[in-house]
Amino acid sequence: MHYPRIILKKGKDQSILRKHPWVFSGAIDLADEEMTDGDLVAVHDCKHALLGVGHFQHATIAVRMLSYNEQLIDTNFFKQKIGRAFELRLSLGLVSSKNTIFRLCHGEGDDLPGLIIDSYAGVAVVQCHSIGMYRQLKEIKEALIAVLAKKLKAIYFKSTESIHDIEGVKEGYIHGKCEVPHLAKENGISYQIDWISGQKTGFFIDQRENRTLLARYSSNKKVLNAFCYSGGFSLQALSNGASLVHSLDSSQKAIDLTENNLKLNTFSGEHLSVVADAMEYIKELPEDFDIIVLDPPAFAKHREKRHKAVQGYKRLNAHAIRQIKPGGLIFTFSCSQVVDKALFTHTIIAAAIEAGREVKILEQLHQPADHPINAFHPEGEYLKGLVIQVI
Repeated sequence: MHYPRIILKKGKDQSILRKHPWVFSGAIDLADEEMTDGDLVAVHDCKHALLGVGHFQHATIAVRMLSYNEQLIDTNFFKQKIGRAFELRLSLGLVSSKNTIFRLCHGEGDDLPGLIIDSYAGVAVVQCHSIGMYRQLKEIKEALIAVLAKKLKAIYFKSTESIHDIEGVKEGYIHGKCEVPHLAKENGISYQIDWISGQKTGFFIDQRENRTLLARYSSNKKVLNAFCYSGGFSLQALSNGASLVHSLDSSQKAIDLTENNLKLNTFSGEHLSVVADAMEYIKELPEDFDIIVLDPPAFAKHREKRHKAVQGYKRLNAHAIRQIKPGGLIFTFSCSQVVDKALFTHTIIAAAIEAGREVKILEQLHQPADHPINAFHPEGEYLKGLVIQVI
């Protein structure tokens, strides 16, 4: 194995020794040669001792570590890592006839920084969040074919948004083919998945356990699902006997997705779709809802936008807290990585104070087991939520 070397400044090896998978550009002292984005590099400390191997990129995160040993990053490497990730999902019971939707690989959480793979009833949708992973797409494809074998129908590559810095990136099938929308199941509920034109890889898998929890609370209840996208929370509430569900989204396309998914399933409760701006709609609700779900898109993707995001979460939640009936529940979420659990909780408390109502925290919510968090990479914990009761 021979990879170009990067030498770190004195003292900048500590995070790598603690197995944090990112090397920031400011930590680099010198390099053996001119690097190209996506190159595999060997990272050394200031005394030239090897720390590991990773993907290089001209960016704030200059190296994403793949191994802390001298290791060849080839098809066998990806077979081992993806195979281990798949075995974890199987051992946790996340793959079954009732659950054919799961995240197979979650970047740093599965020791493959920059790689996301979602699985929809035999179709693997691959997202590369680093140029290094994009350049190793052939090895990733071969590893998926080896690990999933006959369970694999197709592999679709979808990454133009996540690696928009380079030209010539083309999305499409890199193995097999499958018509979309494609039928897959979560908790026995059928969904149409469209990874080609849908958001992210076609479905928000990370809310599965929180949708399951909502179902438990929803029997004979009136539920508002704001920012509904494809209706996951709505369908789960109806599956457990919600009497009325309103699905709210500003996008007609999202409402169409919800309506199509409703047609695939049979529920007894009443459902109404609403196209409107959630912030404005919640100010004056038309129904006396028992439960409100607030699952907005990320209000901030960068640290400099964090204050604005916090104000947005506070305003949205204050409206919902004012409007919900006494004793009602709010499932409220943030997927903004720069807003941590403590800050989000403080924001919801501030919203309750502004609304002038008493609030109890019943549940603290987070991402599921197929979105694991590397213990040495706390930044991987991005989804946080609360179930609050408003008195």
